[in-house]
Amino acid sequence: MTEQSAQPEYRIEDLARLSGATVRTIRAYQDRGLLPRPERRGRANVYGDAHLARLRRIADLLDRGYTLASIKELLEAWDTGRGLGGVLGLVAEVHGPWTDEEAARISRAELDARFGGTPDEEAIREAVELGVLERIPDREAEEYLVPSPQELAVAAELYAAGVPLTAITGHLKELRGQVEHIASRFLEFTTEYVFARYLEHRPPTDADAAEAAAMVRRLRPLAQQTVDAELARAMRLFATRHLQIHLSPDAPPAQDDEPRPVALPAGTVRAVQGLVGAEGVAAFVTAATEREVHKRTLDALSSRHHESCIEGQSGQLP
Repeated sequence: MTEQSAQPEYRIEDLARLSGATVRTIRAYQDRGLLPRPERRGRANVYGDAHLARLRRIADLLDRGYTLASIKELLEAWDTGRGLGGVLGLVAEVHGPWTDEEAARISRAELDARFGGTPDEEAIREAVELGVLERIPDREAEEYLVPSPQELAVAAELYAAGVPLTAITGHLKELRGQVEHIASRFLEFTTEYVFARYLEHRPPTDADAAEAAAMVRRLRPLAQQTVDAELARAMRLFATRHLQIHLSPDAPPAQDDEPRPVALPAGTVRAVQGLVGAEGVAAFVTAATEREVHKRTLDALSSRHHESCIEGQSGQLP
């Protein structure tokens, strides 16, 4: 930075240190047109605060999931005077929290106590992979951030009721896929009927983006309210049916082709996970079971054939 200039000036190494980007990344952004070229001063390239602000804005948009191509469109619109305030407001609105629930912290000792008191490294690893827990680095005592304390409380209640941790995480994975499908459908629905008119331009105008951000604020609670209402209706319907079936004295027996739950030892499940991963446990157990059934069938057929041969030979003796 030069002391003679009224505006701060940076060498590329200084710009990299202040922005958190690497020198290589800065040069790549320049080549792609994301970052203006520096001013040439003799044999040196000089950057200013505008370059630093641009790099920080690019990093923020990347953190929010935008591609470099999308970021370039946004920045080009901003550079041509179309404005970016409304677009950034829309980005912030969509990227903001979709729940009033606040994250909490929990120590490893508290975590172990809530789940039986016995440390389970495999369960911790799966919880971190699923985002139920986030490790907090640089702590003397092992500590975790809990993005959704409600979700952790549900897991603890299920465990206390006798549900194995492997079953809880498996259920969460299945549930998450179904909920993500619902969220995707809700977004497709609202985009088609509500937001399409705001997104006709790429990128949208500043005014359209600001209006779309206000609409997001209005519609934000509707998805959860709709799911809550429909889940309550479905739970009442199916819980009543299940209770009637189990309390009926003449309840029909389970059909042979109906799936039935089978409890496996936790050690067996962990061993299978080590071989094929958590997502392959069900398929592995199914294949292993079918293989054993086929093997026993072949053994039985071979045994019967062997016995019939012996009987035939015995009948031919004088």
